[in-house]
Amino acid sequence: MKEIPAVNTKHLASSTDETEEVREDDHSQISASLFWSKPCLNIELENEDPLSAKRMRISGWKVNEQIFRAMQKMLPSMTQLQSLQFWQARLTDPTVISLMSTAALCSNLRAVSLEGNPLPEQSFHLLLSEDSVLTHLSLRNNRIGEEGARLIGSALSTAKSANKNLLSLNLAFNNVGDAGAAHIAQGLRLNRTLLFLSLSNNQIGDSGAARLAATLGEFALTHEEVVQRRKLLLQRTQASSLRADLEQTSTGQLSSVHGASNRGENKDTARKKKAAKKEEKTTEIKEKPQKKTFDGKGTNSRSGKSGGRGKHLSALEDKSSTNLNEPENMETGIPLLDSAVHRKHGQLFLPGNTTLTSLNLAGNRITEKALPLFLASLEKQEEAGGNLQRLSLQRNLFAEDAECYKKINEMKALGDPLVKSSSEEEGEGM
Repeated sequence: MKEIPAVNTKHLASSTDETEEVREDDHSQISASLFWSKPCLNIELENEDPLSAKRMRISGWKVNEQIFRAMQKMLPSMTQLQSLQFWQARLTDPTVISLMSTAALCSNLRAVSLEGNPLPEQSFHLLLSEDSVLTHLSLRNNRIGEEGARLIGSALSTAKSANKNLLSLNLAFNNVGDAGAAHIAQGLRLNRTLLFLSLSNNQIGDSGAARLAATLGEFALTHEEVVQRRKLLLQRTQASSLRADLEQTSTGQLSSVHGASNRGENKDTARKKKAAKKEEKTTEIKEKPQKKTFDGKGTNSRSGKSGGRGKHLSALEDKSSTNLNEPENMETGIPLLDSAVHRKHGQLFLPGNTTLTSLNLAGNRITEKALPLFLASLEKQEEAGGNLQRLSLQRNLFAEDAECYKKINEMKALGDPLVKSSSEEEGEGM
């Protein structure tokens, strides 16, 4: 029992605190509260019910395999849990793998913070796999190097897959370096979900910055991406052909059913007229049973065939309508099928990642040489209607009065509503 840390609980102050949007700079304030001298478990409750916990923070407490197994049984029952944070909890690679499975069972858990917790096998990428439900992930101060960055970049996107849920990723205070930044940039090429990315304090120099800048602007597709694009286009063509064939089959069968129905009606009408004349001439003679049986049988047979064809036609029409939507669904969220892909100088070009809203590269080793690349990419973004509103380059190896840096700040000040509002307030104060 001595190993169990102190448990602190508190109730959420107001609904305003719940709905307040957490900016990237606020992560430092949240994480600062985790630097307690003693191990601690903090829980924020919605009400008096222990299962109403919305946020759980474990700080400085070694979560071994036995404790984590207990957490695995407990967490799924906490249906209101939204955020789970670990600071120096000494989790291992197997427990992180298990955490991924547990997160999928927690109906509302969308934010996970795993900080100050290096992993020998760099299994962090499993938390942002293609089937992950997490929308916010913080992996600060985990000694993530080139290999970890490569795995994370592949989890963000490849030519064949991409994470479609993660909105913010904090990789600050790691050892990503230039090679790791290139892998992250590769993952950003075809990811169209991530909005906030922090790579601050990661020893990134000009070469890594150049790769990131190239991802923001127009870039040429690689051979692998071109091959995958051709496959997707072929699938779309085949789906369109199948749809057209099904529509023709449905139309043809519909016509044949109507034709058969009309012919059956004409025959029935002629038969009835003939029977009526016979009755008028020979009123004393009764109709033979065989005749009635024959007429009844013929009518039932025809109606049965007509009903069968109708059912088959309905099934074909349903299948046709299903295939009708397949090409549209296939193109949704697939940058390689973007209509903006164009050919130039014998290569296929994509406008670049225009989804990212905030990129933090503060505290790295970027010099003035890389600034023109960012400026050119931002200009391309403006042409393509990009959403990048915040590009943080403070505390790098260039003077703050560098001409390109001033231009970048001017462009971002026009696009960032927070910067714009603060400047307006200053103007009103003057």
